[in-house]
Amino acid sequence: MKRTILLSALLLNLIIVFAQSGKELLTLDSYLIPVNKKGAVIGKIVTRQGEKVTLKDASNIFMVNKEGCITLKKNISINEKSPECYQITLQNNGGEKKTFELVKDNFICNKVIAHRGAWKNQDASQNSMKSLERTIELGCEAAEFDVWLSSDNIPVLSHDPSIGGKKVEETTAEELFRIPLKDGDFVPSLEQYLLRIKGQNKTRLVLEVKASQKGKERCKAVADSSVQLVHRLRAQAWVDYITFDFDAAMRIRELDPTANIQYLEADKSLEELKAAKISGIDYHFSHFEKDPELVKKANAQNLKTNVWTVNKEEDMKTYINLGLDYITTDEPELLLKLVEKQ
Repeated sequence: MKRTILLSALLLNLIIVFAQSGKELLTLDSYLIPVNKKGAVIGKIVTRQGEKVTLKDASNIFMVNKEGCITLKKNISINEKSPECYQITLQNNGGEKKTFELVKDNFICNKVIAHRGAWKNQDASQNSMKSLERTIELGCEAAEFDVWLSSDNIPVLSHDPSIGGKKVEETTAEELFRIPLKDGDFVPSLEQYLLRIKGQNKTRLVLEVKASQKGKERCKAVADSSVQLVHRLRAQAWVDYITFDFDAAMRIRELDPTANIQYLEADKSLEELKAAKISGIDYHFSHFEKDPELVKKANAQNLKTNVWTVNKEEDMKTYINLGLDYITTDEPELLLKLVEKQ
């Protein structure tokens, strides 16, 4: 275990150095395969200027069209009996290769984001493996969770800067992973969360990059490590990002031009967020109470909308009717019932 953690730490230190070089990652603007649609368009390849890309896939069902989009071949479709995931490899004219996973789009769209996972009514700890499992079992659209870097640069989960009496950023991952949580759980790593979420294609993740207490550069390092790990594990189809730190949001955008990033702080205008290529707003409900037109204003800027943390039934009904894209709650069981009645 210790050897594995040390090797992971070395790898992530290298990842941070690589990411800080400013090299944009090769991405797609979508990784989801529509079901029962012949020749379906999946996603556009985002490349550096002048870069040509070729496609290889063992399944022999994909192609790149003239517009630079990955599609299913003309007479091919996938259905409910088809595999959930397919690997493809893209190679540029410089010989660099990158493998992606394309995922059959059975993902749930019910607006329900379980805040720190489903824990409150499930006898589970926040940000735990059990809270993630319960989120999946309930059928929520996504589980929201929080990421810090340990002292040896491993992305670990905790909402607060301290857990189990230890400061996350001043403690090694090996020590943090020994901290017990409810029901036999222990503090999990980001890698554990990503590997588990990839075992299904119904529920997604909303990864919060925490604002480091060690300064802006450390916060950007959390963003670097998180994005790089998502890409290394080919989990792009399952992960969106949120953060209170605007520089971290911009760092995510720098690394991944197509990532879905929602900003948690209301200190920027909607126009500024749009210009910065932020995907949406994820605000405390008080901001939507102050400005009943906020959802319409965000929609006019093509920004996604999320509200946190909504736990009362009447408030849930209000935000369902307002037409937000997502509602983050500690009470996903209740919100699911209300959404089903709509």
